[in-house]
Amino acid sequence: MPTSQQVVTHMMKNDLFSQWLGIEVVEIKDGYSKIKMTVRKEMVNGFGIVHGGIAFSLSDSAFAFACNNRNVLSVALDTSINFTKPVHVGDELTAEALEIHNGKSTGLYHISVTNQHGHVVALFKGTCFRTNKPLV
Repeated sequence: MPTSQQVVTHMMKNDLFSQWLGIEVVEIKDGYSKIKMTVRKEMVNGFGIVHGGIAFSLSDSAFAFACNNRNVLSVALDTSINFTKPVHVGDELTAEALEIHNGKSTGLYHISVTNQHGHVVALFKGTCFRTNKPLV
């Protein structure tokens, strides 16, 4: 049985989008993940702030790593996000995914995204559906 870290390492090898975002895995434990990235200029929207999809995508990756790292293939069933502060080019964002519920067929996760100053810039909630298939 692979460890939670081995599962996430396998996921990152094939996750070209997370690679494009520049995501670095900081910490992995069963049902938990902490990842970070630095915001680049091509991530800015027409208002001169970072596109909300960047914080969403970072959160979604943290969610995926947390809900799949026990080697049970899990997919997003429902997600939502609240943006609490603007994000700017050069910001270092950290997403921390905490498992709230680990059920046989579903899981619930809360992900907080903070910047380099420790300010919460987004809060994400994700519910996953668990398949009976191993990921690795």
